[in-house]
Amino acid sequence: MGMRSVVSSSGIRRLMEGGSGRSTISGLKYFSDNKGRILSEEERAKETVYIQKMERERMEKARLKAEKERAEREKADKQKAEEEAHKS
Repeated sequence: MGMRSVVSSSGIRRLMEGGSGRSTISGLKYFSDNKGRILSEEERAKETVYIQKMERERMEKARLKAEKERAEREKADKQKAEEEAHKS
C-alpha cells in the first residue's frame, strides 16, 4: 500500500488552467494509485478531468433516457384517453 501526498486544490487548478511550466514542474507532487504505480499531480488532474467527463456523459445519457420514457408514457396516456373518449 503506497503513501499519498497531499496537494492543495489550487495546485491542481493551476495545472488545469495551464500554469507556467516551470512552476508546474517545481511543484510536482506524486500520488499512489494503490497498485504500486506513482501518479504525478498532472496525471492525477488529467484523470480527474476524464472521470468528470465520463460522469457528465453518463448523466446526460440517463437524462435523455428519462425524457424518452416520459414522452412514451405521455403518448400512451394520450392514446388511452382518446380511446376512452371514442367509447363514450
